Amino acid sequence: MTQQPTSSALISAFAPDGTLRASINLGNPILAHRDPASGKPAGVSVDLAREFGRRLGVPVELTSFERAALSVEAVRAGRADIGFFALDPARGEGLRFTAPYVLIEGGYLVPEHASLTGNDQVDRESTRISVGSGSAYDLFLTREIRLAEIVRLEGAPRALAALRAGEVEVAAGIRQLLEAEAAREAGVRVLPGRFMVIQQAMGVPAGRGAAAQELLASFVEEMKADGFVADALERHGVDGASVAPAA
Repeated sequence: MTQQPTSSALISAFAPDGTLRASINLGNPILAHRDPASGKPAGVSVDLAREFGRRLGVPVELTSFERAALSVEAVRAGRADIGFFALDPARGEGLRFTAPYVLIEGGYLVPEHASLTGNDQVDRESTRISVGSGSAYDLFLTREIRLAEIVRLEGAPRALAALRAGEVEVAAGIRQLLEAEAAREAGVRVLPGRFMVIQQAMGVPAGRGAAAQELLASFVEEMKADGFVADALERHGVDGASVAPAA
């Protein structure tokens, strides 16, 4: 990989205290999870954070969150220097984003006996949809759903459990997680296709300035182009997610 020189001002913009603080969302296990052996965060977003720190020449400190909304807020409030989020208009305030580096599909999980056969049948009166509160699909469905009721719960596991318990008729989430849930135990199935494409990007506090955003955006484009992101997806055994096209 080509190491591009970075000005001391930009290094200070990203790591004012000499350490790059990266906010890691464990609520999206496609991109981050706890290593079973060490208990430490691992995954595609962790690899990207460490590589960006290496290029800045500063150590990396990982701060993990179980929900996307908490991870977003840590960066927005300046308690972290970079983060890894799904792009959404509702998250724009106080943050500057790169173009996406990974694309992930959002899908619906329903009981095996449900009459629903397609995504376009979900938005109906008397239908309750469970979502992880503050997730990308929560924000998307909040704008798009007109008739169904959205039931917001703390994290994907609770949203899936609500479906199993009969508290809702549909659970929305990352398609790979829904497929794993359907394979874990009989009684539920994933509707074919997708209702959205989740665009995973990197972000920085808006107050760090346009130059910081441009450096981070350039880093993401290089990571896509030189195969770093693709290699990380393969290394961590991620199926179903794809490298986003060049911006």
